[in-house]
Amino acid sequence: MTGIAALLGALGAVAFGFGILSAILALIQPAADFTPVLLNLVVGAMLIGGATLSSLDSLRERMASGEAKRVGKYGASALFGTLFAIAILAMLAFLSTRYSMRFDWTEAKINTLSEQTLGLLERLDSDVEVTAFFNAADAPPIRDLLDRYAHESERVSLLFADPNHRPDLVDAFGIGDEDLARGLVRISMGEAHFDLAEFSESEITNALLRLTHGEGRKIYFLENHNERTFEGERGNSGAGYSQAVAALRNETYEVETLFLASTGAVPDDADLVVVAGPTRPLVEVEHAALDAYVNAGGAVMVLIDPRANSDITADVRGWGIEVGEDVVFDARLALFGQATSPFSGGFAAHPITEKLRDTVLFHMARSVVPAEGSAFIESIVFTGEESWAERNLEDWAATGEARYDADDLLGPVSLMIAGERSPATDDADASNEARIVVVGDSDFASNELIGNYQNRDLFVNAVNWLVDDTDQISIRPPVSRASRFQMTGDTFPRIQLLSLFVVPELIAATGVFAWWMRRKRQG
Repeated sequence: MTGIAALLGALGAVAFGFGILSAILALIQPAADFTPVLLNLVVGAMLIGGATLSSLDSLRERMASGEAKRVGKYGASALFGTLFAIAILAMLAFLSTRYSMRFDWTEAKINTLSEQTLGLLERLDSDVEVTAFFNAADAPPIRDLLDRYAHESERVSLLFADPNHRPDLVDAFGIGDEDLARGLVRISMGEAHFDLAEFSESEITNALLRLTHGEGRKIYFLENHNERTFEGERGNSGAGYSQAVAALRNETYEVETLFLASTGAVPDDADLVVVAGPTRPLVEVEHAALDAYVNAGGAVMVLIDPRANSDITADVRGWGIEVGEDVVFDARLALFGQATSPFSGGFAAHPITEKLRDTVLFHMARSVVPAEGSAFIESIVFTGEESWAERNLEDWAATGEARYDADDLLGPVSLMIAGERSPATDDADASNEARIVVVGDSDFASNELIGNYQNRDLFVNAVNWLVDDTDQISIRPPVSRASRFQMTGDTFPRIQLLSLFVVPELIAATGVFAWWMRRKRQG
């Protein structure tokens, strides 16, 4: 076969081959479009038929000559080789359905479940059923995320249901049409279940936490001393704590405010009391209530900024922790050269910090160190080697300049303290040791900074440890995700068709033309 007949035959083979490949792909996809399949097969058949009809005489001559035998021999060898290669590929495809392996080449591991989620899945002791109601076009993004959960735990079973095709399942679950507008994921464990309309790793893991842990522990934030608030306009501002509290609620904790001067005592259901950045003194009844709570084995977190007009430092001193009257500076390891916004330079071995791999950003921090004789109190977060705690605050305020001198505290400076104290009251449970965390800064957990680096993990891990939920201490899913191109149900098949068939087929056709032109010149 030569000339135009050879060109038509080669192009027909390309079209027919891509038609078969597109047919295989269409058969394994729901609601696939068979138009490209038929188009390729018809065009391929027409081109091959035209090539055959235009070279009938030459084909008869070749069949009668010895060349036909050689062509048959080598052609059979090529055919069997091709079939053998296809068989190997089919076997590999079959094995891939039985044995799967995932790789995540992104720098931030955005396609890998977080340590928190992986730890939770490993601890599951009951079966979890996940039912996702999406139409076929909208299912791929959420399917990719849910598949990771099912891949990591045999206890997680996953079912995708198109509401239009499974109205029986919609009715059995008692789901209304309005709930299915954007899709819905139901996570069930036994008789309990959660319905999710937001589809992120944080939301799914939070639902699993609520199913496995039941009712969360109770955390109270002290108020009415100008502390950081998480409610209203102030709570949503950069200095507020709405994001910090949202992170705690995402761990199944219940969070409320506490006006201690009104109640006269810490509520009995309190698992933790947080004092976040007070700037006004407490009254005597509040001092007594906090002290009684700690002496009875309670848990307290105190976040105290430099130069804060608060006498909470006296309570902290009584618990075995010294809060410095200073401001921490770090000329090298700081945010854009802002020496009063230091990064953490190191962590001590402690459950709160053992899983932290990145740094933590502070702003206007003060030193906190164990008091002399406090054997069970330890520093767990430090600044860099070239930092110091400036104690001559009057000169710094007057001149705006600070430099290390003999009266200052040379770094690394301790910024965070954690420790346990045995109960000091006879009626307290002797096994229930009081847990205390003190940080020389409250900005690090504010809305402005909590999303940076590992600030959120440090804050939430500290709460986990204080309430004795050490199994929840982990690295959580990042809030900011990599930018992605969002494909609709209509654009995905088009991009798939272009990338898998149209472009490769054009390349193959171009190769055929180049081969034909070279053969023509040689002839």
